[in-house]
Amino acid sequence: MLRLIPTCKGGRFAGVLQSAGALLREYSAPANALQDSWKDGNEIKSDDVHMLFRYCTNLQSAKCLHARLVISNAIQNVCISAKLVNLYCYLGNVAFARFAFDHIQNRDVYAWNSMISGYGRLGNSSEVIKCFSLFMSTSGLQPDYRTFPSVLKACRNMLDGMKIHCLALKFGFVWDVFVAASLVHLYCRYGVVENARRLFNEMPVKDMGSWNAMLSGYCQSGNAKEALTLSNELSGMDSVTIVSLLSACTEAGDFKRGVMIHLYSIKHGLDSELFVSNKLIDMYAECGDLRGCQEVFERMVVKDLISWNSMIKAYELNDQPVRALSLFQEMKLSRIQPDCLTLISLASVLAQIGDVRGGRAVQGFTLRKGWFLEDITIGNAVVDMYAKLGLVDSARAVFNWLPHKDVISWNTVISGYAQNGFASEAIEMYNIMEEEEGGEINANQGTWVSVLPACSQAGALRQGMKIHGRLLKNGLYLDVFIGTSLADMYGKCGRLDDALSLFYQIPRVSSVPWNTLIACHGFHGHGERAMKLFREMLDDGVKPDHITFVTLLSACSHSGLVEEGQWCFEMMQTDYGITPSLKHYGCMVDLFGRAGQLQTAYEFIKSMPVKPDASIWGALLSACRVHGNVDLGKVASENLFEVEPEHVGYHVLLSNMYASAGKWEGVDEIRSVARGKGLRKTPGWSSMEVDNKVEVFYTGNQTHPMYEEMCRELTTLLAKMKMIGYVADHRFVLQDVEDDEKEQILMSHSERLAIAYGLVATPPKTTIRIFKNLRVCGDCHNVTKFISRITEREIIVRDSNRFHHFKDGVCSCGDYW
Repeated sequence: MLRLIPTCKGGRFAGVLQSAGALLREYSAPANALQDSWKDGNEIKSDDVHMLFRYCTNLQSAKCLHARLVISNAIQNVCISAKLVNLYCYLGNVAFARFAFDHIQNRDVYAWNSMISGYGRLGNSSEVIKCFSLFMSTSGLQPDYRTFPSVLKACRNMLDGMKIHCLALKFGFVWDVFVAASLVHLYCRYGVVENARRLFNEMPVKDMGSWNAMLSGYCQSGNAKEALTLSNELSGMDSVTIVSLLSACTEAGDFKRGVMIHLYSIKHGLDSELFVSNKLIDMYAECGDLRGCQEVFERMVVKDLISWNSMIKAYELNDQPVRALSLFQEMKLSRIQPDCLTLISLASVLAQIGDVRGGRAVQGFTLRKGWFLEDITIGNAVVDMYAKLGLVDSARAVFNWLPHKDVISWNTVISGYAQNGFASEAIEMYNIMEEEEGGEINANQGTWVSVLPACSQAGALRQGMKIHGRLLKNGLYLDVFIGTSLADMYGKCGRLDDALSLFYQIPRVSSVPWNTLIACHGFHGHGERAMKLFREMLDDGVKPDHITFVTLLSACSHSGLVEEGQWCFEMMQTDYGITPSLKHYGCMVDLFGRAGQLQTAYEFIKSMPVKPDASIWGALLSACRVHGNVDLGKVASENLFEVEPEHVGYHVLLSNMYASAGKWEGVDEIRSVARGKGLRKTPGWSSMEVDNKVEVFYTGNQTHPMYEEMCRELTTLLAKMKMIGYVADHRFVLQDVEDDEKEQILMSHSERLAIAYGLVATPPKTTIRIFKNLRVCGDCHNVTKFISRITEREIIVRDSNRFHHFKDGVCSCGDYW
């Protein structure tokens, strides 16, 4: 028996070249059939070797073959040795491949190409470059056209790629179809699409791989329209081409072209390719054609995990969570195990249907699988799920538990707080992100469009201006979404002129920025300016959408423009073919109700082609409360409690209406019903920002450290107001108490405490900005007018309905709110 060959380096490969007989006993049947001829020392035949290579399906059999090749001296054949290198690489063992390569004597270009491409096949880019450099510096050989594709694919930066390009030019291989296609891939990968297109245009011969390289390059660089334009020159397509073009159609929104490509794939039998069908499902999902998704899915003979994930995501994206959940159950019955992408879609589905128990089950499943540690996207999805379920504490707990956080993690928790009304917490999380991450996390578009609405909610103007300053430095304020969020922040913080100035600096080709500015003007009670903006929008050729008309109708409602509102409602249907939604109907009811046309509003509700929801009956009830129509208010409340019996705000509205009319028995009855249902009234609060700190004041609360000074200021102001004609309106006291107590109750309203604090904590003549979570009561509205006149201050109050600008004893709303 033969022992180890002396050329074997080190103990690591000691098991490779053991006794030939011992190894051949572990080898496959074809090897055993040839063993007898080799025992007698017969020369190994080339055909026999190639047969044995075909039967090597695992590392052990490859080692056996390697040993026999050494024994028979066939290893001296460069071609056979290079083939052995390829075999080891194919089986995934680069160490044995390099061992075999290092023992090849008189290596030729084919041997070097085998080792270079082997490293590339195993994804070891750095070793590809090292091996190529060694080849160029020590072999004395010239590379051929097979050398360059693997090296170009392994280039880690554009500079390395350009060096290899120069070498390809030097050796005359740049116009070889495979080398040229690889260069096109290289330039596209690093975003230099112009160079790639120049090379592509100069290619004398273009194969399908070249076309696919150029098309995928355009898609990866976001030039979907260029990809579709280039595809017009194609004479045929393969499955790779179809997948690239379907991605381009999805990105460009050209779904008619996508359908034509689908028909082409059916005609040529390419739709049977699994990855083509999966991409078709994605395309139909993006265009909202769920029927198309289902038809493709049902035609598939074989469905993999990607197919099921694509279908579940299609229903999730198109707001059909129940069907998505049903598909997930079918997937489990088909014995397809879910992966991270499945769970990400499932988390969103459970958030849509409000399934808290299912959401916690998803978290538990991912914890058992250990996916939180492996993939940050699943952690982000669970944070987002809890935020959408309204469980912000759970969202924060999962966020804190994440071992690694990226910018999406921070954006998710910030937007979660903002969307659930926790504006101060959202701003706090943004500040923590900026301070604690040491500059490692760079805020992006998602960060700004999450935190700026929080600044709007909290009235944190200084924080918003600070963010604006940062955006000015990096030029991102010109982005349409960020610019619109900034304009909205200024508008909702009472700086309408600044909002308008920003609006005219950003692109206005879509309806989004227009809708925002129209809404801001409506919120400030400038209905006529909102209508002027709308006409300007039409003159610019921007098509209004259903949100445009919601903002317009709301603006007309807040300004008492009844005729203009009716005109907009009719035009929306006749000129733009937009079917009114419940939001549009609700705005119309509010429009008539605020104007005191309560009967018209009631008749409008009865004529609606759809069933009124809580917001519509709530708008009528609110109008009845303002105008003191108890009888119609009772009708509205009866219908309202049928639709949404658990909403505490509507019980409060009805109770307040009875209290204003002095019907205390009705007040007691409504409050008793609310208590029986376990409902609690939302406490009234007002906030204001002073010295970069947001102060919050609750009605009747006496715990503020400056409470005594605030009371003295209010007492002094009350005496001055009475001297110039102020009389307290006790209708806004909702308790059956004596008149002197009613005056004290009115004095403790949160907006008055905030105004008093603003007067004692800020310099004279400073504008006071207050944000209130409920509607300003009529008496506080009257008092604020008197205070603005006495103190010569401008006071801006944003309540739940609109802005009030008080100056020189007058309010911008004209007492219409």
